[in-house]
Amino acid sequence: MTITRFAPSPTGYLHVGNLRTALMNFLIARKVGGCFILRIDDTDPNRSQESYVKAIQEDLDWLGLHWNRLERQSDRLDKYYNSVSDLRNNDRLYEAFETSTELELKRKKQLNAGQPPVYDRSALKLTEKEQHSFRQERGNGVWRFKLDHQRITWCDQILGDLSIDCSSVSDPVLIRQDGQFLYTLASVVDDLDMGITHVVRGSDHVTNTAIQVQIIKALGGDVPQFAHHSLLTDTRGDALAKRLGTLALRDLRKKGIEPMALLSLLARLGTSKPVELRTSMDELIDGFCLSEFGTSSTKFDESDLYPLTGRYLQTLPFSAVSSDLSALGIPSSVAEQVWYAVRNNIETLNDVRFWWAIFQDGAEPLIDDRDRTFICQAIKLLPSGPVDNNTWKLWTDLVKSETGRKGRELFMPLRKALTGQSHGPDMSIVMPLLHVIKVRDLVE
Repeated sequence: MTITRFAPSPTGYLHVGNLRTALMNFLIARKVGGCFILRIDDTDPNRSQESYVKAIQEDLDWLGLHWNRLERQSDRLDKYYNSVSDLRNNDRLYEAFETSTELELKRKKQLNAGQPPVYDRSALKLTEKEQHSFRQERGNGVWRFKLDHQRITWCDQILGDLSIDCSSVSDPVLIRQDGQFLYTLASVVDDLDMGITHVVRGSDHVTNTAIQVQIIKALGGDVPQFAHHSLLTDTRGDALAKRLGTLALRDLRKKGIEPMALLSLLARLGTSKPVELRTSMDELIDGFCLSEFGTSSTKFDESDLYPLTGRYLQTLPFSAVSSDLSALGIPSSVAEQVWYAVRNNIETLNDVRFWWAIFQDGAEPLIDDRDRTFICQAIKLLPSGPVDNNTWKLWTDLVKSETGRKGRELFMPLRKALTGQSHGPDMSIVMPLLHVIKVRDLVE
């Protein structure tokens, strides 16, 4: 069975970069009826917050990325202790006591000498007496994994054949001074224990993958298939990482972005295929293929989400949005009429509020100087009595007959005068919804 996982840290809100990773892992599993695990990386008690755990689940639920299992790394500490014992028994872990200042000094010396800034393993040369002395002076040290200085190769499902020379990589710290297990160890142990078969993540993890492959083998496990997707950039090609905080999923939700618009964009972003709006999760799953993703940087433009959202909303019947319209304060007696009037002229549900304000309170008339006399004449010709879907045609036919105007010269000035907009819903539908026509005040 294909088993994938998404392992966010509950130290902040999910953003579009997180979502790209989550979506790919979700779709890979769902494509073949596999298992998708949500694994909360909460081994850091000082930074992890329950509010973020809840927010992560809310965001994934909103998107329809439902998980088969929920795991928390804080519940699995005994697993990590057992693995640490195995690594120590096999001489793959060693304690190091350098301070950050000492490490930085070593790094600078290596760079000045034209050498790669790799940890020199001086801790391996310490005697038991020296180790004891350091513990007395500095407390516990960190625990590093002793890499085999060999080349690690694998076939990446996106990047192709990759090779990392581990002699050019520092022995990674797996346990901090305070005893906290770091991501590299916890992730490997969990992947092995949970039978993860495919790991999809950002290309900034490539070197980390080589390290994890060695740890996996040291623990006697099977190496999963890896795929590293490109990182997001803005429209100019600059790294988007610094802006990801402004692209939190909950903020996009507040702006009115629809889940399927966001998922449709990210499911094709980075491929040579055009973005196609999907209206269901099944469509999204059927159209997904990991091998179609390229290796070049991927440009993300938030503005692309709005027309996609608009197109998605056009497909929705009133029953799908009735509660949303109620929340916007639109009375149930006219909500359906309002929806079918405006749904082809909005980009988000929030835009319905704009049109409802025009219907309810009237719009500030937009009248060109050359049309002022025409508008005054036309308003005086407005039919009296109840307004229905035939009123607009009756009125414009009468105005055409009286003024001689036709086509755009007839319809556009009237639309702008009544709605304050040069575009919008069909005016035959708008007329019955206009509770207030402010242009009357200008001509009477």
